[in-house]
Amino acid sequence: MKFLETILSNLEQAPDKTIFQEVWGESLEPIKSFQILEWVGQARASLRQAGLKPGDRCALLGFNSSRWVAINLAIMVEGAIAVPLYSRQAPRELIAMLKDCTASLLCCQDESLSEVIRSRWTNSPTILHFPQILKETSEQVGSQTVTPEVNSTIDNQQREAETVRERQNTAAKASVVTIIYTSGTSGEPKGVMLNDRNIDFMLQQTTTRLEELMQDSPKMEDDRVFHYLPFCFAGSWTLLLTCLYRNNCLMISTDLNNLANELKVARPHYVLNVPALLERIRASVSTKLRNKGGIGWLLFNRGQSAWLRRYNNEQRVLDFFWLALSDQLVFSKIRMRLGPNLRALICGSAPLADKTQLFFQMLGIPVLQVYGLTETTAICTMDDVNQVTVGRVGPAIRDTDMIIDKSGEILVRGPHIFPGYWNQPQATTAMIQDGWLRTGDQGEVDHRGNWKIIGRIKNVLITSGGHNISPEPIERMLLEVLSGGVQVIIVGNGRKYLVAILAGPLDQESATRALNQINQKLPHYQQVRRFHLTTELFSIENGLLSANGKQRRAGIEAHYRSEINALYQDQPSK
Repeated sequence: MKFLETILSNLEQAPDKTIFQEVWGESLEPIKSFQILEWVGQARASLRQAGLKPGDRCALLGFNSSRWVAINLAIMVEGAIAVPLYSRQAPRELIAMLKDCTASLLCCQDESLSEVIRSRWTNSPTILHFPQILKETSEQVGSQTVTPEVNSTIDNQQREAETVRERQNTAAKASVVTIIYTSGTSGEPKGVMLNDRNIDFMLQQTTTRLEELMQDSPKMEDDRVFHYLPFCFAGSWTLLLTCLYRNNCLMISTDLNNLANELKVARPHYVLNVPALLERIRASVSTKLRNKGGIGWLLFNRGQSAWLRRYNNEQRVLDFFWLALSDQLVFSKIRMRLGPNLRALICGSAPLADKTQLFFQMLGIPVLQVYGLTETTAICTMDDVNQVTVGRVGPAIRDTDMIIDKSGEILVRGPHIFPGYWNQPQATTAMIQDGWLRTGDQGEVDHRGNWKIIGRIKNVLITSGGHNISPEPIERMLLEVLSGGVQVIIVGNGRKYLVAILAGPLDQESATRALNQINQKLPHYQQVRRFHLTTELFSIENGLLSANGKQRRAGIEAHYRSEINALYQDQPSK
């Protein structure tokens, strides 16, 4: 595992380097490389003592922290297969994953998380808590500041000898490094195996793209990287490993309810995001300015209109004036509040609304989109930092082939394609055919090689009139005209027309107005004729969202079956 050798070598060669900064309130608490190495050594001893052997599956359940990282590295160094789990996952799903991978050991952050497993599964695997694994007392767990007594903590010669043995052992170990469970938008989640070849290749790609983003920064300084997405997801884990691979400090969020303040403390150059957060930021900024009113709201509106006209090559005579004034008095202030050092916002996992991407571009903060699946080691395409096309997710990464088959499905092949699902050969065969991975996504590509993701093949609705309709573009149109915080799902398979479930803070009049607005732009068979309003948001807790925030369409339709049926009574004519 070349990537692991590189990471360990980086930690060893610069033991006094601050490799992590945990954001606690108003401060950044440093964690040095030597502390990570010490924790890795302690964790390895604890894992061996608990009976962990090469090839065993070792699950990891906890929130993001430098301790989580150290234990994850220890599992990989020992040659076991790391199985990161999501702490907010439903207990039923967590237990199903642990049973599926036949985990021999569960490393759990604390007793409050392990109790969820023990109370529902009498034959659970051996459970160790982080303090046990890292030989910490309660006082040490509460203290985040590390004293850099390098020489007294780790003897350099012993460390060097240990590293040589680790590297010799690594070459003979199984190539599967981790099993990451998919979000499970339909059916039970499947365990995606990723091997050292997948990860070695991907870290080279991400390193190259981040260096392009930061190419004009001082060479001796680290990128300021802030991270809040759970490490158990493939894209998030990839960014974590990329920072370690580049020997670049990573700032870790410790309070998802305090992200706005943590961003102020971190002052990052870039952040990995999901669309939902960026769309909330856009909606929040607009709402605050509108409620405040006055000259700020006037300039924001005038400036935004002028910027959009210029973007669409429809510039008017006074637009230059309004743009200059609004940028100086409004846009620049918003930009500073979001982050004075921001070079870009990186976004993946789901489609991003065009108007949200344009909003940040207007502020002078490009949003770089990434597309991929867990099965492709998180990434297939990445936006070119010098040539971003709004609404597209960039070109395919180097040494990767992407094509569209006759049905419109995107097929991919390359060194990042996973070797298969854990213990599910039939599912693997259905996913990989003749060397090509079937993504399940509909897409198109422009003349410059920039890809656009239209929707999921399996989500295509076939009306009783025989029309094939992808619901995602219509849902995105609705979200464009609705206020923030609303969720949308379009239904209509086997029916005469389409209807919508609208969840969130929305009234009948606003919903009707939004539907009328988009229906004017759609052919008759794609128009949404009726809708049902609910204040209950789709969430992980009620089972209507997957672990990484994707809508479980079948579950939503089942949950609102009676309401949907009511929408088709006394059907309106076409």
